Amino acid sequence: MTQSAPTTGKADLPRVWSVGELMAAVKGDLESRFGLIDLEGELSGFKIWPSGHCYFTLKDESAQISAMMFSSDWQRCDARAGIKDGLRVKVRGRVTVSPRSQCQIIVRRLKPVGEGELMQCFLELKAKLESEGLFDPSRKKPLPYLPRRIGIVTSFAGAVVHDICRVLMRRMPAIEIRIHPCKVQGEGAAASIIAGLRYFETEWKADLVIFGRGGGSYEDLFCYNDESLVRTVAAMTVPTIAAIGHETDFTLCDFAADLRAGTPSMAAELAVREMDSLVAYLDRARSGLASSLRAKYEWFSQRLDSLSGDLADALDSRVEGFARALELATSRLELLSPFNVLERGYSITTDENGSAIRDASAIVPGRKIRTRLATGAFESVTL
Repeated sequence: MTQSAPTTGKADLPRVWSVGELMAAVKGDLESRFGLIDLEGELSGFKIWPSGHCYFTLKDESAQISAMMFSSDWQRCDARAGIKDGLRVKVRGRVTVSPRSQCQIIVRRLKPVGEGELMQCFLELKAKLESEGLFDPSRKKPLPYLPRRIGIVTSFAGAVVHDICRVLMRRMPAIEIRIHPCKVQGEGAAASIIAGLRYFETEWKADLVIFGRGGGSYEDLFCYNDESLVRTVAAMTVPTIAAIGHETDFTLCDFAADLRAGTPSMAAELAVREMDSLVAYLDRARSGLASSLRAKYEWFSQRLDSLSGDLADALDSRVEGFARALELATSRLELLSPFNVLERGYSITTDENGSAIRDASAIVPGRKIRTRLATGAFESVTL
């Protein structure tokens, strides 16, 4: 497309275009030159807006182009259920320039032609690590009931770190938190995340580590599929929570971590119990303990009363037994007593020293002797 410059009368000067004129001309050239075309590429950043229109990027190894699909065309697409980032697709549409002056293709038809390169790498590595048992549930470590030190491995930029800390401090104000900043996408991100994880395992020994980032495209999150990083997460001795992207985003680190959280805020909620719930639990435990102690006290009191009665009955029985035995022994002793003989008319004679006189030859004349009868006694002098 060519357009002549205006004539001034003095000299021919180049035309000065406005931005709108230029982009309108470019748009016209693109649309007239390419018309309706077929294009193949890898799907990235796919999103359906509330209006029902779809926005995404198509890319290959060397370039990328923005794309959009109107709601009416999307509803006619037979492959809606299988559309996801990383999928290789073939589209038919018209090349144009967007209102923001970006080259764009308005897609009329879309269908998958196979999984994209990144998705293929993801699936192959997932199968490999899964066969080694890295994702086995039996390897998962339980989270500490009340962690005192929590490490966070994420970027200082963005709202993720603030969301995690805000939730942690609200739920458990006394907790100790340390942040190890790292890259979360692009070259060197995996190594940066590994350094943060190892820091909390060996230097500042945490009770629990949360690692992750906010949402992003499939490519933005792909560093969390790095094999070295996934193996590091699986080998951690400290329990880990992966909080990568949104609820629908999955990376290999999600499978390797001890627990996966749908969002960073959810990770913080899973990491610590809320203080109010712990206080309520302690109140219930204290009330239960008091009730248990009261029940035990009442049981022992009743038992003691019962034992006291049994002991009293046993003592009474033993006393009665001893009394009967004493009475029997007394009766026997009385039968053997010499005083019982006196009742039958006999007497007992003793000398001055009180010794019983059994033989008359032992009597010394002129000595006093004492004679005891059954009733009373008398003294006499021997001749």
